[in-house]
Amino acid sequence: MAKNDQSPSKTPFVHPSEAQFARLLDFYQIPWEYEPRTFVLKQDKDGRVVEAFSPDFYLPDQDLYIELTTMKQSLITKKHGKLRRLRKRYPQINIKLLNRSDFQQMVHKYDLDEADVFISPPVDGQPD
Repeated sequence: MAKNDQSPSKTPFVHPSEAQFARLLDFYQIPWEYEPRTFVLKQDKDGRVVEAFSPDFYLPDQDLYIELTTMKQSLITKKHGKLRRLRKRYPQINIKLLNRSDFQQMVHKYDLDEADVFISPPVDGQPD
């Protein structure tokens, strides 16, 4: 139930886990937007953007950004640093980091069969 005619089958996700998460949101009819905003985290003395962050999802009904990560721990630490900088610069922004374990727990908490949630794209290439 993506906003702006986005759907998991039509959205060019960076990682397969993002498509899986979008399908889960659609399953529960939760409106979502994929990478709708980029937040500037650092600028140089001339005002050029040195560091920015684009959370994976925005859930407009909850006014919540979601960053999904399934990376190794050393990269997750860097992502936590970006989130700290985002929260410091934009304290009004609600954001949550979900790692692979968080996502798997969510699937089990809601008693979803992983085979139902983690469906592959249709073989014929048509949207599901």
